[in-house]
Amino acid sequence: MTRYGFGCSSSRCATASRAICLFGLFALSGCHGTPAAVPTKPRIALVMKSLANEFFATMAEGARRHQERQPGSYDLIINGIKDERDLSRQVALVDEMIAQGASAIVIAPADSKALVSACKRAKDAGIVVVNIDNKLDDHVMADQGIKIPFVGPDNRAGARKVGEFLAKRLKPGDEVVVLEGIRTAFNGQERKAGFGEAMTSAGIKIVDSQTAQWEMDQANRIASAMLGEHPQLKAILCCNDSMALGALAAVKTAGRTGEVSIVGFDNSAAIQSAIKDGAVLATADQHADQLAVHGIELAMKLLKHENPPADTSTPVDLITAESLAKP
Repeated sequence: MTRYGFGCSSSRCATASRAICLFGLFALSGCHGTPAAVPTKPRIALVMKSLANEFFATMAEGARRHQERQPGSYDLIINGIKDERDLSRQVALVDEMIAQGASAIVIAPADSKALVSACKRAKDAGIVVVNIDNKLDDHVMADQGIKIPFVGPDNRAGARKVGEFLAKRLKPGDEVVVLEGIRTAFNGQERKAGFGEAMTSAGIKIVDSQTAQWEMDQANRIASAMLGEHPQLKAILCCNDSMALGALAAVKTAGRTGEVSIVGFDNSAAIQSAIKDGAVLATADQHADQLAVHGIELAMKLLKHENPPADTSTPVDLITAESLAKP
């Protein structure tokens, strides 16, 4: 199946492209089956992680709106994988963008180490590469002799804010558990560390920490087991909101609503509703709608041979019922 095309401007093609976008695969200009034309403006490819995750759907929508506000500046290609564990597919997407002759690739890597080689191939092909959301491993990049600028939030600081908010509602010695993301993902490592720092400072015991690989169903199963193994459990700290939703379902099934607090990370719409209802205590907002935009804007500067800072920190904010109630 051809996933990308360039050069078609018909309304029929535009409608088809938008439909494909709902599944995470579209070219903002162009249509299926049309031979690629020589680009007159940069083509920027956004390569994301799980398209089933609302966070990345929001990221894609923010990028699409940014391009629509300045259609003469660049063409946008949006891609992603169905499952955050499908590293080989994300590597293949990078290779496809190299073959398509993209001017720049803005990537949220599913794994901080496994995607470095693919990004190096892109750079070797003369393509600008910008890393967003999940930082590529500095040691692996150094081993391969490349530098790739990172644009994203301080995940450790964000998780620490959430953990500190939770800690104020617990007592020293209380037991909590952590649901981790993919363990080779830098953002997952940093969120776990931030949660850990907040719990240690408050004298709260982390009695278990397991990976649910960012997935809701896995989180539900693991949280259910944790609730059975730790009858004194007071909270579940989840490194993303998908896992928080899985944990929430487990708590409800166990009949422990109101006894076990849940916190997450990402500020999805579903978690916002749960926070307003009092079912989830807090999450962190890393502003998904702007994250890809920051990466695209950095890529545009690099394409113009400007020299912006190597890494750029983006905002991350604590989200609670109180903050959501503000106008």
